Amino acid sequence: MDSVLIMVVAFAGYLIAYRTYGRHLAFRVFGLDPARVTPAHEERDGVDFVPTHKQVIFGHHFTSIAGTGPIVGPAIGIIWGWVPALLWVFLGAIFMGAVHDLGSLIVSLRNRGRSLAEVTGIVMNPHLRIAFFIIVFLALLIVIAIFGMIIAVLFSMYPQAVLPVWMEIPIAMALGWFLYHRGAGLFKAGLAAVVAMYITVVLGHYLPFAMPSVAGIPPTGIWTVLLLLYAFVASTLPVTTLLQPRDFINAWQLFIAMGLMVLGVLFARPTMVAPAINMSPAGAPPIFPFLFITIACGAISGFHALVSGGTSSKQVNAEPDALMVGYGSMLTESFLAVLVLLACGAGLGIAYTAQDGSLLTGSAAFASHYATWGAADGLGPKVAAFVDGSANMIAALGIPRQLGVIVMGVFIASFAGTTLDTATRIQRYVIAELAADFSVKPLVNRYAATAVAVVTAAALAFYNGASGSGALTLWPLFGAINQLLAGLALIVVSFYLRELGRNYLYTLIPALLVLVFTSWSLVITLGRMYAAGNIPSLIIGVIALGIEAWLVVEGIVMLVRPPAVGVRHS
Repeated sequence: MDSVLIMVVAFAGYLIAYRTYGRHLAFRVFGLDPARVTPAHEERDGVDFVPTHKQVIFGHHFTSIAGTGPIVGPAIGIIWGWVPALLWVFLGAIFMGAVHDLGSLIVSLRNRGRSLAEVTGIVMNPHLRIAFFIIVFLALLIVIAIFGMIIAVLFSMYPQAVLPVWMEIPIAMALGWFLYHRGAGLFKAGLAAVVAMYITVVLGHYLPFAMPSVAGIPPTGIWTVLLLLYAFVASTLPVTTLLQPRDFINAWQLFIAMGLMVLGVLFARPTMVAPAINMSPAGAPPIFPFLFITIACGAISGFHALVSGGTSSKQVNAEPDALMVGYGSMLTESFLAVLVLLACGAGLGIAYTAQDGSLLTGSAAFASHYATWGAADGLGPKVAAFVDGSANMIAALGIPRQLGVIVMGVFIASFAGTTLDTATRIQRYVIAELAADFSVKPLVNRYAATAVAVVTAAALAFYNGASGSGALTLWPLFGAINQLLAGLALIVVSFYLRELGRNYLYTLIPALLVLVFTSWSLVITLGRMYAAGNIPSLIIGVIALGIEAWLVVEGIVMLVRPPAVGVRHS
């Protein structure tokens, strides 16, 4: 099928959904009110609570929720065929993922910017808060521990990306200084920062850096330590110093990368060479339910609820901005996932170098890369399929293929870095909120709470050796735990709407669907862990499944009870 048609139809569908379903949810269901004071104003402290222009907060929110998720998920999910992958990405985002993100953001906005775990205790039941905190802490622990290694792997694959990714930090801090201390215009200062960023991309081509082993510690271990130290510093700084300006630059980097991909599709006009449907790829788990777990961020992801209720709700200037930040960001991420499917399913067919050095094109290129589940699994093959396919399409614009590879490599590594320090900041909020509830005053301090977040992640990363890959043991659980968070977040939002007397089926139906295929996949995964003797992961997975059952049953029981007299949490 023609890739141009797929891209145009998907883009038009997202625009229509935003203008119709998104606005209906925002103003008719949730009742966004421009006169309501947001936490950014009410709790303003200049560190975490800062009223922010919606374009800047859109950049932060989008780059935080995206990370590598909408790339690696579709890049492997397409092995079951581009049709089921595309349908899940498109319909899932409009009716589930964007609803989840918008609802999580609004509920946090209406509860002084608290995290979703804390909100659970407010709008539902106090003892459910602790159970939710456990799930959130576990998910963030895995993300922080694993993303250091993910970035290390990306640096190894694309050493030309090392210089641009690290140089983005001083460029972003300079942008923040000019914006907030010199009153510079957002467009001019942002444009200068983006130009500086791409100058470093060109420099990176000539100055690649490969981390050596140090004192017997492999490069991945060294990078993991450095990145966790960076995450500690970044997540304790005021959001205006680094987080907002860096994410603003990353947002522009994303739009440039997506723009190049869109133009590449229009000029190259590659045909989809991936099979439309492939129900039984060699070695792959069953498409139902694993497609819905493998492709998360492009359709629906529980991590987004943590960002919505963690950092974004503390920066939204006015309630109506939540439509663009919550619903709009998710649709944009979903469109990125569509472009990833086109890069892997069509762009890869333009030219592909097989392991034996032969040059393949068309369906043979796709079949070689996706010959088996094992061949396509792993971070390297997933990212390589996207980067190679994108570079092939961008080359149709006259841009050298090698430069296209660097641009995409920097793009992926930058987004992974955003996810790392945003997750660390959110984990700090979680620890501080728990410490406040249990009167452990030292851990309320942002430096102490961040230290706990980083040290626990480091302990997981290095528990089995100096490579920093310890979290890989738990990684098979993350997909299910991530989607479990999405389902539970939608349960909380449903209860909130029920208390307001609003139609909560918009969120309850997606919640039940997510929880069904999440539980299904988690049970299968636990069975495989038992068979493989992976007892630590099995224990954690059983605990997560038990907490899920508890929260879901109690949440549904509370939903079917008569609502409280009057309207609460309005």
